[in-house]
Amino acid sequence: MVPAIIWEEYTKGKQTYQQLAKKYGCSKRTIQRKVDLHKVTIPERIPKKIIVLMDTTYWGRTFGLMLFKDAYTKENLLWYYVSSETNALYIQGINHLKSRGYIVVAIVCDGRKGLIGAFKDLPVQLCQFHQVATIRRYITKNPKMPASIELKELVGLLKRTDRESFEGGLALWFIKWEALLNERTTNPETGKSHYIHKRLRSAYRSLNTNIRWLFTWYDNYDLNIPNTTNMIDGHFSDLKNKLRNHNGLTKQRKIKFINEFLKA
Repeated sequence: MVPAIIWEEYTKGKQTYQQLAKKYGCSKRTIQRKVDLHKVTIPERIPKKIIVLMDTTYWGRTFGLMLFKDAYTKENLLWYYVSSETNALYIQGINHLKSRGYIVVAIVCDGRKGLIGAFKDLPVQLCQFHQVATIRRYITKNPKMPASIELKELVGLLKRTDRESFEGGLALWFIKWEALLNERTTNPETGKSHYIHKRLRSAYRSLNTNIRWLFTWYDNYDLNIPNTTNMIDGHFSDLKNKLRNHNGLTKQRKIKFINEFLKA
């Protein structure tokens, strides 16, 4: 039994330890040893112009994968295993790619607080899918208030409209509902007042703040910047589906499996 062949069947053929043991007429432990013997080699990439898609996914609460992917070639350029997602690590990753000779043309990310501002010298596209999800968390999937319903409909146009149309729509929405947004009520016990529609205000504020980065793809049309990180999110989903065939892996074996998946 050649470790490389066993590894290929294990990772690409979705064969479990038990299935491979049955196929080769040996113990599960023998198959495990063969798999452990195989070394994963990460290929060297040729530096070039890239648009970096970057995001992080998790298994549990403390084991995460931070990935930097090129939108042009769909190559996985760099990845870190992390316990938590931080702006410092994203910045480190971009700087590392630059140090290896890559020319970073633009970045697409989920818009973590403070992250976009760290790349003032680059066009940064905030993932529109993540922005839609943020608004949904504030006003729910099925809002009841007319103002929330209209905002949801406007946000639904985000991925298929241009900057001018969306900005105009948001401005008209605000003019129509400004009085509602500013409604306050007073606590009779404390005498303090607060806004009645806090979540709707937060939804509007999020859109109004982020709008400058939601259409970077439109402002730099010639660069062909994606407007979402869906390419990387789909990659994460595929990886997790493959790992489900191999439940119970130790952390090091899981890392080895992920390295094999990402090097392709």
